[in-house]
Amino acid sequence: MQKDALKMVINQVLDFILPPRCVMSGTIVDRQGTISPAAWQSLNFIAAPYCHACGFPFEFSGEDEQLEEMLCAACLQESPAYDGARAALVYDDASRELILRFKHADQTHAARVFVPWFKQAGRDFLPACDVILPVPLHPRRLLKRRYNQAALLARELSKDTGIPCLPMGLVRQKATVSQGHMKAHERHKNVRGAFAVHPRHAESLRNQAVLLVDDVYTTGATVTECTKALRKAGVKNVYVLAAARVVRSHDHL
Repeated sequence: MQKDALKMVINQVLDFILPPRCVMSGTIVDRQGTISPAAWQSLNFIAAPYCHACGFPFEFSGEDEQLEEMLCAACLQESPAYDGARAALVYDDASRELILRFKHADQTHAARVFVPWFKQAGRDFLPACDVILPVPLHPRRLLKRRYNQAALLARELSKDTGIPCLPMGLVRQKATVSQGHMKAHERHKNVRGAFAVHPRHAESLRNQAVLLVDDVYTTGATVTECTKALRKAGVKNVYVLAAARVVRSHDHL
């Protein structure tokens, strides 16, 4: 109890000296790791209806129960390797700014902003998950960036939900090139065989339900390859949760 009281006093002093600021706009907010009302309004959250498999949001709306089981054209053509995927936000100008600040500007405290959004987006399968794994960075890129943004997100979600996190459960064994301007088929080729389960965790992951966490879901190439590596190691179920996803209708025609 005394430790909690001391921690509260220290936080109050720090907030007085360095007031908490919105990670997007920089305006003063109530507590560290939150965003201002104006910034909140600029964010585009993904809500139902969406593809039951990959979470791709549909442009129409409705309350029919059948919509809950609908699949997008891409998933009807070929079922995803994973068991389900969801994302909290549409990847647009507003969410891009938030994620890039977190990813490249050392605003690591922004990771906690995503936790309630993750819990809402992943409510369908979070209770079934045994362990959380982040999409890994190659050691060379990790050394350059100094932290893995997906690992920070996974740790914060783990703290809140109590689901164990294995930051090194997956490893990136191939140094892939940046995929920023690649088309879907190029991305799949680029990451093919890039991931593997760390031998140290292979046995503990067998027959488990894994939650795979990443910052941005673009074409699904990366999480698909991660899923293949996890399936090869005997993982029972793989669910994907991303902070944001790119929404391009032509990818799902």
